Amino acid sequence: MASLFDPIQLGSIHAANRIIMAPMTRGRATKDHIPTEIMIDYYRERASAGLIIAEGTGISQEGLGWPYAPGIWSKEQVEAWKPIVDAVHEAGGKIISQLWHMGRTVHPSFHPHPISASDTTAPRWAHTYDGKKPYEQARALPINEIPRLLNDYAQAAKNAMEAGFDGVQIHAANGYLIDQFLRDSSNFREDEYGGSIENRIRLLIQVTQTVNQTVGADKTSVRLSPNELVQGVIDSNSEALFVAATQALSKEKINFLEVREPRAGEDNFIMADLTDDDLYPAIAPAMRKNFDGHFIINGSYNGESAKQAMNNNEADGVAFGRPFISNPDLVNKIKNNIPFTPDDAKTWFTQGKEGYSDY
Repeated sequence: MASLFDPIQLGSIHAANRIIMAPMTRGRATKDHIPTEIMIDYYRERASAGLIIAEGTGISQEGLGWPYAPGIWSKEQVEAWKPIVDAVHEAGGKIISQLWHMGRTVHPSFHPHPISASDTTAPRWAHTYDGKKPYEQARALPINEIPRLLNDYAQAAKNAMEAGFDGVQIHAANGYLIDQFLRDSSNFREDEYGGSIENRIRLLIQVTQTVNQTVGADKTSVRLSPNELVQGVIDSNSEALFVAATQALSKEKINFLEVREPRAGEDNFIMADLTDDDLYPAIAPAMRKNFDGHFIINGSYNGESAKQAMNNNEADGVAFGRPFISNPDLVNKIKNNIPFTPDDAKTWFTQGKEGYSDY
C-alpha cells in the first residue's frame, strides 16, 4: 500500500506526498474580497504539503457571503492571487483554487437576492460585516438562470488558471449551493433539478462538465460531504445519493474526489452545536468502491490515524484542515511523530497575522 509520504500524480498535478492541506476559510482578504500580502507567507509556509487546496474562493459576488473571504471573479482579485501562487511554487509546492458559491448562506448584506435550489432559509445566523445576523429566505434559482451560473463557474476557473493555480476544486459540500441542490432537505423542486436522485445531482454534473471543458478534467477536483448535517442540509437517503453522485463523477474523469466526513470526537466550527450522537455512518467506503480515480479523505485525522487509513487502503491521500493552521510544518511533524501545536480558535477569522502566519 502507498504511504502518506509517497508521491502521487493527481491528473496533471504531481504531488510530492499524499498529505493534502484542506481548504479553510481564514478571513484575511479585504472587504472587497481581494487577497492580501499576508496570505503570501501563510501559503508559502505550508508548501511542503503534497497539495494545498486554497480556502473557499467566491466565483461571484452573488456566491460569496463571508467577511474578508477572497474572490476570483475580478481582475484585481486575480492579480492579487498571483504572488501567493508564485510563492507556493517557489517553495516547491502545488496549489489549487476552491471554487465556492454559498447559495442560501449568503446574507443579503453581501448580495440582495441570495439563490438556492428552493425558496428556503438556512438555520442559525450569518457572519456579516455588522456581526451575526439571521439568514433570510433565498429565492429558487430559475432554470433560465442556470446557464448564467455555469458561466460564472467557467469564468472563475479561467481566472484561477490566469492566476497560476495548478487546478481547481468545485466546492459541492458543507451545505453550500451545490449541496443545497443535492439534498432533499433543501431541494423541493419539481423540475429536472429536483425530485429524483438523478435530477438532484444534475447541477453538480453540469458544473463539473463546464469546469472540465474550461480547464481540463486533469485539473478539476470535487469536494463532497456525504454524511453530515451541516447548515441545515441533510438527505433522507444519503448513501444512495452520494454513491450515484460518485458514479457520475467517475465518468467525468476528474483528477480526484475529496470526501469530507466528520468522525466521533471532532470539534469543528460548522458542527459546533452538535454532539457525537449527531454523526452518521460513514459513506466514504461505499463511494470509494464506486469511484475510478484518486480518492482523498478528510475527517479530523491525526498522523497515526491517517497512516492507518492509508494502510487500510481507505484512500489515496488524506486531507488535513485545522492541524495546518498551527503546524505549517505538518508534513515533517507527521513523518517524525512530533506532537502537533494546538491552534487558537479565537484567531481563525481575524484579519491580522496573529494565529495566521505567526505559528
